[in-house]
Amino acid sequence: MTTVTTFRISEAADLLGVSDDTVRRWADSGRLHTSRGEQGRLEIAGAELAELARELAAGDGLAAVPAGLGRESARNRFRGIVTRVVKDTVMAQVELQAGPFRVVSLMSREAADELGLEPGVVAVASVKSTQVVIGIPGDS
Repeated sequence: MTTVTTFRISEAADLLGVSDDTVRRWADSGRLHTSRGEQGRLEIAGAELAELARELAAGDGLAAVPAGLGRESARNRFRGIVTRVVKDTVMAQVELQAGPFRVVSLMSREAADELGLEPGVVAVASVKSTQVVIGIPGDS
């Protein structure tokens, strides 16, 4: 028997990176279907939430190519603000805060200098990997 995963409004908002009020507005407008759980709280089916996340990524620009970036094969793009740059003579470690996500990149110092990467600069991290590790949150 398959268990249907459901999410409370606050959980859905956290996963989508929006406010609770935004999720409620989407539910009120019919963009997101909800049901009442056992305790009377609004719940959203996991499949419904996943579909909305795909729509948001495709249509509202969450995963769209940022202006001026051009075309590339990487599909995972994170627009954010540079929060830290650590350089030595050859390499640089650049930290980017993209919403709730911290993205760290190692690159040549020359590349970081040419891009003018320093705290406060808006940048886009493009991620393309042949190996991505995905875990399930919770107890070990």
